[in-house]
Amino acid sequence: MLPLDPTADIGRRAWVPCPGCQDHRACTTCLDGRTCADHWRYLLSNEGSRLHLQCPNCAHLWAWDSGFGAGGAGRTAR
Repeated sequence: MLPLDPTADIGRRAWVPCPGCQDHRACTTCLDGRTCADHWRYLLSNEGSRLHLQCPNCAHLWAWDSGFGAGGAGRTAR
């Protein structure tokens, strides 16, 4: 497992499904579209609408386009 990014800060979080462990799938709070206390991701940085995230559970790193802001092109996981 990868270590957490040194810039990971619990104060900067996002509620986006992790494509690595998909730990949100059995959570009724997440499935209801509500803010879950357990299944959040570190928001490491952003470039416009593209968010750079890391899962605190499996340490997976990925970029996600939120579709918000300048240049938003829809939601894609990488």
